[in-house]
Amino acid sequence: MPDDIDVDLLLIGAGPAGLYGAYYAGFRGLRVAVLDAQPQLGGQVSAIYPEKNIYDVAGLPAIQGQTLIESLASQAAQFDPVYLLGEQAQELRRRDAGWTVVTAVGRSIHAAAIVITSGVGAVTPRQLPCSAEQYLDKGLRYFVPKLDVLDGKDVVIVGGGDSAVDWALAALPRSTSVTLVHRRQEFRAHEHSVRRLRASSCRLVLDATVTAVRGNGVVDGLEVLAKGADPEVLPAQVIVAALGFLMNLGPIKDWGLDLDGRSIRVDSSMRTNLPGVFAAGDVTAYPGKVKLIAVGFGEVATAVNNAAVEINPTSSLAPGHSSDAVPLPI
Repeated sequence: MPDDIDVDLLLIGAGPAGLYGAYYAGFRGLRVAVLDAQPQLGGQVSAIYPEKNIYDVAGLPAIQGQTLIESLASQAAQFDPVYLLGEQAQELRRRDAGWTVVTAVGRSIHAAAIVITSGVGAVTPRQLPCSAEQYLDKGLRYFVPKLDVLDGKDVVIVGGGDSAVDWALAALPRSTSVTLVHRRQEFRAHEHSVRRLRASSCRLVLDATVTAVRGNGVVDGLEVLAKGADPEVLPAQVIVAALGFLMNLGPIKDWGLDLDGRSIRVDSSMRTNLPGVFAAGDVTAYPGKVKLIAVGFGEVATAVNNAAVEINPTSSLAPGHSSDAVPLPI
């Protein structure tokens, strides 16, 4: 049986918001643990797009996903957070002073307060609208953790959101050809990215449906049918299906939290309906919510500062300026 843990603050989720929360909790003098069902730090960034550039973090014109995670972990390391990876949070139990979270391996984590930074939870990729799972990892992909799998290949991206457009732009300098297939004329991606895509050499096949994946053991083409055109087979050794994800909060959804679909409702202090339980990042819902990593950083700082007062009512909500603190070696 793994050892039980006793901390001031438990962060559930080791993605960008959770890692920044670990730093901020340490800055506020709190003993902190970070729990995540994944075996590595970084959440979806590490699991799905570690080599893709991120462009919307303030002060960083561009940063690779894994580099961002490593920098966040280095920032938090000065305060020695306890990382509990590969353990899913299962049960939430009220105790006299705070909460106990029991993990799937039987560990109990006692915390005076909790911040849930679990992102969108467990994700399952939406499949192509034709039977193609026999080609999974044989040319068909839902994630591209390593961009070198695109090198020198004919690549077809299916989808019209940010992920699809980003993968197409990332593939262009390294692939033989890049085609993006989308079932509509308009994209759901950021306008700047769409403008870059339309100005690039990527071929766009719009108002089109995917009818079949071609190949003999491995992918060698994708059959599509565009509106008003004859069926066409696009050459492809790599197909990236970027059609979005089915999301699941897992056991957290049964904890009595006030939910809005698969998100947790919070107020302006990032409080949930449970006392001493906060949430931050993509898992949260409130009017005007925007799901960005940069937004999650601000939300988790708000959550941690309010949790610090919850844990010690004599402490100040205002954290002071980090520039006034004595720096620790990193």
